[in-house]
This record gives sequence, structure tokens and C-alpha cells, in this order.
Amino acid sequence: MKKQYLYVLLIGALLLSACGQKAPAAGVTEITVMQWGSPEELTVWQQITEDFQKANPDIKVNVEVSDWDTYWTKVDTLFAAQTPPDIFAIDAPFYYDWQTRGALLNLQPYIDQSPGFLDGFYPKSLEVYKLADGYYGLPRDFQTIVLFYNVEMFDAAGLEYPNDTWTYDDLRTAAKALTLDKDGDGKTDQYGFNFDSWDLEPGWGEVIWSYGGEIVSEDHTQTLLGEPKAMAGWQLLYDMMMVDKSTPDPITAGEFGSDPFLAGIAAMTPMGHWAVPEYATGGFKMDVAPLPKGPDGERFTSVNSAGFVIAKDSQAPDAAWKFIQYATSEDAQTKLTELGFAIPVYETVAESDVFLKQAAPINHQVFLDAIDYAKIKPSFTGYTEWSDVVGNALALIWNGEVSLEDGIATLVTEADAVLNK
Repeated sequence: MKKQYLYVLLIGALLLSACGQKAPAAGVTEITVMQWGSPEELTVWQQITEDFQKANPDIKVNVEVSDWDTYWTKVDTLFAAQTPPDIFAIDAPFYYDWQTRGALLNLQPYIDQSPGFLDGFYPKSLEVYKLADGYYGLPRDFQTIVLFYNVEMFDAAGLEYPNDTWTYDDLRTAAKALTLDKDGDGKTDQYGFNFDSWDLEPGWGEVIWSYGGEIVSEDHTQTLLGEPKAMAGWQLLYDMMMVDKSTPDPITAGEFGSDPFLAGIAAMTPMGHWAVPEYATGGFKMDVAPLPKGPDGERFTSVNSAGFVIAKDSQAPDAAWKFIQYATSEDAQTKLTELGFAIPVYETVAESDVFLKQAAPINHQVFLDAIDYAKIKPSFTGYTEWSDVVGNALALIWNGEVSLEDGIATLVTEADAVLNK
């Protein structure tokens, strides 16, 4: 789940200043919570933490929120020093890596002591965390990928807006019509489509699935991105970029801060709800539609979550569990949903006006409807290294350094080597 526009923020510092930076009183348990997040999340997590502490005066919570890259460096450093945070956020694809190294606490005993605790969660948001012996983590929020489109560009071209009858052929046709050299200088000023050419979640994974392909085998020993149906999906994206020129290559996209849709240069892009707050500041009218159907009439998107886990070596697991319970409660989920970055894991909150009638004037229901045709973003041991290998191999293709066939063949070989370490 790619998070941009993030900064290093210390909620704990604000809370300490409010308490005069004094050590916890006798009988008070102190826990540390680490996660990545945005500036806007600072205020909300401060409020959630303060509300929790009022209800649990015997627990003091220090929450640190960092940008994505800084966050993982800090977490790795703390674990290496054997001083892990009590609670830390996890991107679901990384979950198995952390669980298989024995770093996480099994939460099942706590869940068993709280009958009905999981009843309000979206079942699909829980699936990736459920292992044979229980849950070692729980979702904090989640994402589905839908098609964002620039309403003004469609209106100017006199084109029908994307809808639930669209196929990827329809998307390709519209993208070509929306690609323009407005001033006639031989350089494209407007692209019909843009996608994240590195990550499978907001970019190419949904296309592969909709074309009948798969990402990896069920036992996570084979990369299936070179199989015939997957290759048909790759061919669509390759042709849109290299033949139609309706999609910018990564170098060109980088000229617009890597997001041509936000820059007002691309008419369509597949993306998650995390982008809504920033897209709403773009100065153009937008809306969302379901992703198109593949050649066999099937439509797929991905679902991915950010979750909370407790370090196995936490010195205060009971207090940490209480905080996770509150952070996933209806009250806390409502506060987080008001930020607009994600779908809440609590169904009643997602289906309420808090989510459906947010300030951004788009059809938020489309994100919820996508749950029904969503596949879970792959999560397995070695995912981080595997995804880096795949992204690097794809970059050679998109930059025109190798052919599609040769590039995917190399990708599969190198990615399989990671899976079979």
C-alpha cells in the first residue's frame, strides 16, 4: 500500500508535553505505538490516544507516526536492538515475513476472551491475518482499487464517463481519444491513462487478474506472471504505453511528480482511497468508477490493509491489546474515517454517512462495492524482496530497455529465485 505525502510526526511528544514530560505515575503501564501516517493523522491519533487514556487511566500511550521509509528503518532498528515497540503498524503483504520470524504475539487468546469482537469487521479485511493457530495481527483500515477519472477532460472530449459496463478495450479506446497534443508542438500535453508501473496494487495486478492470470502460485513457490493469460494483460498495458502512447512511461510520469492524474495531465488512473484527500485539492472535478472487465467478462480489483500487531517481546501485552481493541472500535474508526484516507474495517462505519458522504464529491460507494470482486493482495514470506525484484525487472520493460517477452521471462526467473530461497 503505497503512501505518499508523509512526514515524520511525533504524537508522543505532544502527549508528553501535555503531561509536563513526567514519567508515568506508579501503577501506570506505559506502551509505545508506532505507525506510518500523514500530518492530518497526527491530530486524530492524538485525540484517539487521549480518549483511550481517559477510559484507561492506568495506561499511558506514546504514539509515534513517521513517513513510510523512516518508519520501517526505525522498526528494524528497534527490533535489532531488542527494544521493539509494543504495537506497530504492518502493511498486510509484510505480515508473513514478520510472523514467520517469530516477532509477533498471537492475539487469538485475547480474541477468545472477547466473544463477538470480530463480528463488526469486514470479513475480507481479516482473511490475510488469519493463520492456522489464530490471528497475529488485525486490520486497522483497508483499501480497494477503483478507476479515478477527470470529469472535465471527459466533458471536453465529449466522451461518456467510465461505468460498470466498461471493458479494458473500452478503457484503451477512451485513453487514446483523451491523449492530446494541445499546442501542436509534437509533445503530448494530456495522457488518457496512467498507472503505477511498479507496484501490483494500484497498477498492474488488477489487470492481470481480470485477464484471467495470477500473480503467484497458491503455495508461493512460483511466479505466474509469464503465463499466457497474464501475458495478455501485460500486452494491453505495454501497447497502451509503447504503441498508443496514451500512457506515460515512468520517466515522463516523473516529470509530473510521478502522479500525472494529480497534476491534471492524465484523464484516468487506478488508485485507492488513500489518494482522495490529495486528489480533492487538485483543482479539477473528478469521480470514480469500477475497474473495467477483462476479455472474459470478469472484473477484479485488489484489497489490501494496514494492520496492527503486538511484538512478541512486549512487556505490556495486556495494555497493548486494550489499545488495539479501542483503535478498532466504532468510535475510533469513525474518527479515522473522517480523515478520508481509507475504508474503515468496521462495516457500520463504512456504510454510514461518515464514509459515504465525505467532503470529496465522488461516489464513495464504488470503493465498498469493489469488495465483492476484490482479490487479496498477495502476502507471503519474502514478499518485500520479491516485489523489489519484480519492480526492477518491470522498470527495464517500461523504459524500453528490453522487450516485453524477454523482460517478463527474466522477471519470472529472478522472482522465483526469491520464492525458493
